Amino acid sequence: MSDIEQIKGTVIAAFRHHTLVKDINNKEFKCQQRKAAGQVVCGDIVLWQPEGVDTGVITSIEKRHTILQRPDINNNLRIIASNIDQIFIVVAHKPELNEGLIDRYLVAAENSHLKPIILLNKIDLFDEQEFSDLKQRLKLYQDIGYTVLYTSAKQEHGLDSLTELLKNNNNIFVGQSGVGKSSLINTILKSDARIGEISVATGKGKHTTTTAYLYPLGKGEGHIIDSPGVREFGLIKLSEADVVHGFIEFKPYIGHCKFRNCAHKNEPGCALLGALKDKQITEQRWKSCQRIIESLTEARY
Repeated sequence: MSDIEQIKGTVIAAFRHHTLVKDINNKEFKCQQRKAAGQVVCGDIVLWQPEGVDTGVITSIEKRHTILQRPDINNNLRIIASNIDQIFIVVAHKPELNEGLIDRYLVAAENSHLKPIILLNKIDLFDEQEFSDLKQRLKLYQDIGYTVLYTSAKQEHGLDSLTELLKNNNNIFVGQSGVGKSSLINTILKSDARIGEISVATGKGKHTTTTAYLYPLGKGEGHIIDSPGVREFGLIKLSEADVVHGFIEFKPYIGHCKFRNCAHKNEPGCALLGALKDKQITEQRWKSCQRIIESLTEARY
């Protein structure tokens, strides 16, 4: 077939043996891919050639403007999705709120040029004291400039604000299994995104979304990508400088240390340590940064 017969499409989901691609009219096609095209992922813009009524072959991938990636079980980087503008870090009280996981997502977002938004979901399940405690814990992120939303799919609380932020953007929902990512998407789109439950035996989420899946918000209004739930989010192939860059409140002090090669450990004249001493940055976030750096060192050996 000639190049003229190639069609531009968006990858809805990439499975092991086939890929779902939608055309400009949101019609879905089941496509194979040529090896020369490279590995396609959810969110990719591709060129493909039709082979049947609803089948085709992907011939090439257009340049990705952003990617979100994380290590697989073999510690090799795997792209989760591409061409994303915003990343919604969804948390809840069960599985237990984990600031370390939030910080890892934030580091990944800042280094991937994605706008991160933190979303506390399932607030209908909190009693007054629990909600107050969790809001106080998340205030740390609001204080350094991040947007924090509070939502309930069941009560449709906070969905107007969420929908407004989603509009005209390509968005991805990430977080632990069981925090309600699919339920939120289901409510927003009035669709049937797959929904899971918290495992009674472990208190951890069941993995119901097994691959990243893209849903259109409306013609020309952007997309939501529902990503598989995780229990941890690893970071590899980042430098210590990349990690420090991922803590946005550290940025005013970067480059102002006495020594150019300052490791921010115990060097005299370290601007970051000075900011920590003066309580311009919090001990919690400082320790989190150090833990992430330590985990990168461990991953190299």
